[in-house]
Amino acid sequence: MLSRIAESLFWIGRYIERSDGTARILDVHLQLLLEDPWIDEETACRAMLTVMGSTAPAAAESVRREDVLSRLAVDRMNPASIAYSLTAARENARRAREIVSTELWEVLNTTSARMPRRLQTDKVHEFFQWVRERAALATGIVDSSTSRDESWQFFTLGRSIERADMTARLLATRSLTEASGPSWTTILRSCGAYEAYLRTYRGMPSAKNAAEFLLLDRLFPRSIIYSIQRAEDCMSAIDPREDRVGHSNSVLRALGQIRNDLEYRPIGEILGELPRHMDRVQRVTREASEAIRARFFPTQAEPSWIGEIS
Repeated sequence: MLSRIAESLFWIGRYIERSDGTARILDVHLQLLLEDPWIDEETACRAMLTVMGSTAPAAAESVRREDVLSRLAVDRMNPASIAYSLTAARENARRAREIVSTELWEVLNTTSARMPRRLQTDKVHEFFQWVRERAALATGIVDSSTSRDESWQFFTLGRSIERADMTARLLATRSLTEASGPSWTTILRSCGAYEAYLRTYRGMPSAKNAAEFLLLDRLFPRSIIYSIQRAEDCMSAIDPREDRVGHSNSVLRALGQIRNDLEYRPIGEILGELPRHMDRVQRVTREASEAIRARFFPTQAEPSWIGEIS
């Protein structure tokens, strides 16, 4: 497969997942502000921009929920925004038009064209729902109509790495402020995990069980462990060489190290320092993405989050 095509498919998967994850995280953020009337809105909004890797305004400037929505939802120049992700997914599909299916192209093209330039306050939840539905439609088309060859592997590799990153950012919203954070029920609902959690634990969410489910459950597709394992499977399928000693594949090495660290560390210890562990997951996804770029797309510059540590 041409490097150009593989790179486009990888980033289509990432950008679709990024738009979906950003919509879910912003929904949680608004729920947080609604659930806790005592929370300081500016502190929470600045923390949210930091969590999403978007540069916050100067300390002298006021930051409100409208500013967060403007920057992370409809700002077409901000790589952390939904609008940027949807436009970028469409542009990558255009670059790989000879291999992208007509159905996927039409979905991405229509979604990008219908992306609003501003949001009404009373319509934000409908907008987030629309983004999630369009992302689900695009990924459903790929899953149902793409041969399980390298094109599917690169798409799913990008999607899985981005999903691990976005779930880590979602869990980081639990510690948005020192005083409060969204309830575990809100977090579970935001990523479609509430019913699956109830079937697994048969009880109301507790901090330990909910964090364990979203971090470590090997059967739930939005958990960090599931996403990392899927990325490892795709990487092994793309580059099936087996080393006699250790791993020379830097992508598998980075993913395997964070997977083992999460699986064997007590959940109470992870909960006690949740922001630090989620920062580490995000750092590993950046390292894996950079290793993939260097290995398969050496001639192209990697799109990245604003504020991302190189």
